[in-house]
Amino acid sequence: MNPVKDEEQQTLEASMEEEALTHKLMEKVIDPVNLNRAYKRVKANKGAAGTDGMTVNELYAWIVENKEEFLHSLVTGMYQPKPVLGVEIPKAGKGGIRQLGIPCVVDRLVQQAIHQILEPILDPTFSDSSYGFRPGHSAHKALRQAQRYVKEGRQIVVDIDLESFFDRVNHDILMSRLARRIHDKRLLRIIRRFLEAGMMKHGTFEARKEGVPQGGPLSPLMANLLLDDFDKELERRGHAFCRYADDSNIYVRSQRAGERVMVSMRNFLEGVLRLKINQHKSGCSPVDERQFLGYEIKRDGKLVIAKQSILRVQEKLRKLTRRTRGISLEKVITEVNKHLQGWINYFRLTDWPSDLRNLDAWLRRKLRCYRLKQRKRSRSIARFLMSLGVQEHSAWPLAASTKGWWRLSKSIPVHHAMNAAWFDKMGVINLSRHRVCVNQLTETAVCDIARTVV
Repeated sequence: MNPVKDEEQQTLEASMEEEALTHKLMEKVIDPVNLNRAYKRVKANKGAAGTDGMTVNELYAWIVENKEEFLHSLVTGMYQPKPVLGVEIPKAGKGGIRQLGIPCVVDRLVQQAIHQILEPILDPTFSDSSYGFRPGHSAHKALRQAQRYVKEGRQIVVDIDLESFFDRVNHDILMSRLARRIHDKRLLRIIRRFLEAGMMKHGTFEARKEGVPQGGPLSPLMANLLLDDFDKELERRGHAFCRYADDSNIYVRSQRAGERVMVSMRNFLEGVLRLKINQHKSGCSPVDERQFLGYEIKRDGKLVIAKQSILRVQEKLRKLTRRTRGISLEKVITEVNKHLQGWINYFRLTDWPSDLRNLDAWLRRKLRCYRLKQRKRSRSIARFLMSLGVQEHSAWPLAASTKGWWRLSKSIPVHHAMNAAWFDKMGVINLSRHRVCVNQLTETAVCDIARTVV
């Protein structure tokens, strides 16, 4: 017996078996267990209504009334999605507008059901260096891997930013990649219709000849499928890299090597995948001159919260502690804690806790301003300070001062009255201490919120 031929025969049989399994995927999509799981996920995610106006709470009644017709359209591949609702939101910290596409509730159900069947087939074939929107992967794991590359001596990073990636995905290229692995033509037809469903924007219908609308359950999986070709090309060339969705960092040992990689990868992305690199945001430079997922990586491998991330959270906190809001301090603290809880869970990896201590001090000063402004009148301010232990001879002159609230908040009597212990009693989150507590949790216990805080 020829062992080579025997191995080839086994490979061929395995390939034929896999192809046979992916010929009847629509039956798995409409399986009651799969659809029920998809319904629960859509229900839990809530979300706005699409172009048909149907809400998540109305979905169950619609399914009961249209069940037979709905299932028949899926199993025959005749299901026709509705246009997505175009919504524009500002990009966090980058300027410009991000275009979202909100599918109708029924379409979200179908996409989620398809996603649950496709993900176990596609995800195991993706690169281990792809970390975004994948089970068992996270932004924190991407950062830890990048940190290891830098500590190994790869201190030059090729930072590749794709220009309007989700809006530029070529439908033919994406579907060809999907057809390599999925052989159920009914399913392929429905996914193609989702891509070409078009968008309702400001009351006008816009046809879509390219792009994957951000907002649907299938979009992240389709994005990873397309960019897996990019990952495999980097692996073939032996590069050390981390990719999170459309953010890619390639780590090399010299500037010259980085510049060569940038040119070759630009040619691959633009020539093979027909994607465009954002020239203004991409570049090749020392790692501490770029940022990745909201962090900066220093040349010794330490992770530091990027300056833009600090500025963004301060801007959010300014809005929450605006002195003209007219709500109680307790309610302001509740809103502040809710925002900071997720923020520190994500930025807990920082190796420079001094940034957190400085942010703690800045936030306490903002809250002191808010409390003083609430008191308004001199007598009320003086009595408040004295109730917290400030001597009368110090409280009254400060209360009568004509200085602004921000300057008064830095005075010694105000600090003495509203000290760190007072803020602890009020329940204000302490970022420095909270980071230590959160770091004792496992990686999987912390929600991956990279795309909302970065």
